[in-house]
Amino acid sequence: MTHTPQAFVPARGLRSGHAQTLYPALFRKQPTPKIKKERFELQDGDFVECFWHNIDEDREAQPIVILFHGLEGSFYSPYIQGVMHSLAGDGFASVIMHFRGCSGVDNRLPSSYHSAKTDDAKHWIKEVAHRYPNSQLFAIGYSLGGNMLLNLLAECRHDTSLTAAISISAPLQLDICADTIDNGFSKIYQKYLMRHLKTSLLNKYKSHDMQRYIGISQKEVKKLRTFWEFDDIYTAKINGFGNANNYYKKASAKQYLKQIVTPTLIIHALDDPFMTPDILPKRSEISSAIELEVYPHGGHVGFISGTITKPEYWLDRRVSRFFLGYILPKIY
Repeated sequence: MTHTPQAFVPARGLRSGHAQTLYPALFRKQPTPKIKKERFELQDGDFVECFWHNIDEDREAQPIVILFHGLEGSFYSPYIQGVMHSLAGDGFASVIMHFRGCSGVDNRLPSSYHSAKTDDAKHWIKEVAHRYPNSQLFAIGYSLGGNMLLNLLAECRHDTSLTAAISISAPLQLDICADTIDNGFSKIYQKYLMRHLKTSLLNKYKSHDMQRYIGISQKEVKKLRTFWEFDDIYTAKINGFGNANNYYKKASAKQYLKQIVTPTLIIHALDDPFMTPDILPKRSEISSAIELEVYPHGGHVGFISGTITKPEYWLDRRVSRFFLGYILPKIY
């Protein structure tokens, strides 16, 4: 385990957690990566959409990084496109597996993705490993995707094709995060995300009898205000957790970190406005396979250094450096 708070220096003028969180979402400019889209059919009759970047079918043993976005994120999230560019510069192919319904196309079933839904990701990882048996596989999870990835690693233990993994700004204790984002300035993030979550849920009413499944009308859905309310009435109920409290208890990855054997880097900022430092594990709560880097600044999936006029996206380079340390010599 490492703790190196000096390694990241926030850009002048972007020191606060809110500035670090909002700046890349609002102002990051970059060319859109060229992608190859694929619809991957799942065993329960649903599907996920996967977008590939920089995959070279003629290259033997090209390393591949599988990306998992955050709550209501997608390929169009700036952090996903940024890391795709950075990884390509170091020779990696990358592919984002969209959680169900997050690619812009509604999924077929009334159920949803959530912080502990690992089966889709495990199915996709096995598929990629089967297609590219000579490639080393890596994975990155952002926010909710980071919590999901840690749950997956704990479940699979030695039974995974991943060489190494990174979890960034993960809500490791979901009840604390749901409380934190319902207070102060952080309510802005909750309002934004709730708008997207409610839109996605309301779309399901067009093709499913959602009132029968979750017991509330579309009018009542529109009144939902907090994560606690949304997860209690929909996420927990439709996915078999019963209520939000039980969902948060079972889906929080913090309690499973001792079970992880895959080399894993967890990156977190103390000023993350989505959560408090209380979500962080103690040294005794993580396995020897985990490196924990906690920084005073960085916000939520931010970590912007340089200056406001010439920002440097430190996180993208940190990701590449970590994975390059696990590349087998025969690949290059």
